[in-house]
Amino acid sequence: MVHPLAPVWDERSRVLVLGSFPSPKSREAGFYYAHPRNRFWPLLCRLLGCPTPPDTAGRKALCLSVGLALWDVVGSCTIIGASDSTIEDVRANDLSPLLSGAPIRKIFTTGAAAARLYRQFIEPISGRPAESLPSTSPANAAWTFPRLLEAYRPLADALQTADSDDKEDDKESEAFPA
Repeated sequence: MVHPLAPVWDERSRVLVLGSFPSPKSREAGFYYAHPRNRFWPLLCRLLGCPTPPDTAGRKALCLSVGLALWDVVGSCTIIGASDSTIEDVRANDLSPLLSGAPIRKIFTTGAAAARLYRQFIEPISGRPAESLPSTSPANAAWTFPRLLEAYRPLADALQTADSDDKEDDKESEAFPA
C-alpha cells in the first residue's frame, strides 16, 4: 500500500513529528491521527493551550501556525488494518525535500514502530536523530492521558523554543537590515 497523505509543512516548519503509517481511519479521513479516539490532537492542544480544531483544515492550520510538520516514516508497505506490528516490505518516505526546504531543528517519532523504522531507514541517510514519543493510538491504552502529557512535554518545549528562536531572528533582522 502506498502512503496516501501529503506531508504537512512549509518553509517555517521547525519541528517534525513522524508516525509510522496512516491508520485506516486516517486514510479514510485524508489526514493524520484521524481516529476519533486517537489522543494526538487533544494532547497537542492541551500542551499548546489552545482548543482542539474540529476538522482537517483547522488541524493543518494549527500545525503550520506553530511550526509543526507532520508526516510518516513509511512511504509504502504491506499492513493489516491499523496494526504497526504487521508492517512489512517497507519503503521509507524521502524526507530530503522537507529537511532541505524547512529549518527543522528537532524530529520526533510517535510510537515504537515509527522509532524503529526511522532508526533503520531514515537516520542512516539523514544523519539526524529523532526523539521517540509513545503512541497516542487508542490501542496504547497503558499510556493514560496524564502520562502522555508528561511524555509529550519535550514536543511542546521544542515548539516553544522554535517560536522563541524565530522571534529573536526577527529582532536581529530588524536591528541589522540588509
